[in-house]
Amino acid sequence: LTDYIHSLGLKAGIYTSPGPYTCQGFVGSYGYEAQDAKQFAEWGFDYLKYDWCYYSKIAKDRSLNELKKPYLIMRDELLKQKRDIVYSLCQYGMGEVWKWGEEVGGNCWRTTGDIIDTWGSMSSIGFSQGKCSPYAKPGHWNDPDMLVVGNVGWGENLHPSRLTPDEQYTHISLWCLLCAPLLIGCPIEQLDDFTLNLLTNDEVLEINQDPLGDQANPLVVEEEFQVWAKQMEDGSLAVGLFNMDGYEHNIIKIEWSQLGIKGRHRVRDLWRQKDLGIFNNHFEAKVPPHGVVLVRMVKN
Repeated sequence: LTDYIHSLGLKAGIYTSPGPYTCQGFVGSYGYEAQDAKQFAEWGFDYLKYDWCYYSKIAKDRSLNELKKPYLIMRDELLKQKRDIVYSLCQYGMGEVWKWGEEVGGNCWRTTGDIIDTWGSMSSIGFSQGKCSPYAKPGHWNDPDMLVVGNVGWGENLHPSRLTPDEQYTHISLWCLLCAPLLIGCPIEQLDDFTLNLLTNDEVLEINQDPLGDQANPLVVEEEFQVWAKQMEDGSLAVGLFNMDGYEHNIIKIEWSQLGIKGRHRVRDLWRQKDLGIFNNHFEAKVPPHGVVLVRMVKN
């Protein structure tokens, strides 16, 4: 199976729990961490999602030491293997995991409970990630959960994402600004043209994959709109203008002083892959309801 996945140019991930059972009731890794880590490496897996689940019945309490304990055990076992395996901690943000996820060997860590394909869920999760920004860096990332675009759901009960097209643009734009792991949460063989475009825009993905690894911060937070920005390795700035209003096309304006820049800047719309012109002192755009204008600003 892993050979076949690798032959497609993809990576292979596997899921288990530090507890005696997984969330689905299958056998977890509790007491068999060394055996499981060795087996995952031998099978050729590249990614391990380690989901707290039934470990809550093992943990003495929710103290920091108890929250860290099972993840330290599996970290030590993974480090013994002759294979690089991305270590994904999943414990829903307990104990402010973004502050110590790197310490226990995590390459990424869930900062929140499960996402669902509604504006309320996606926006409340995505726009609350600013507190986690200082702890993101290359090799260690905040994970606000998988992408809810395409056909989503559990088991065979899949349905098209309930997010509107503009809400989906917001979703992908925000996750890219957040340097979030882009985990496709739908069957890739069922991708329609719109979803495929969302997931394969090179200029948008470049924001997510930038080597500097600077997670965006909110610069403007108002009831009707927000502006988030992240520094890029080449000195440019990626900026998302988000309309939080579900009914009105809003004009969103950002001043250079708010962005910490000066002088003339060339602004490019990343979704449309189109230069918008040279701007000085400020930039503004008309943004659809629950939508986004995602731009990259380069000093001219």
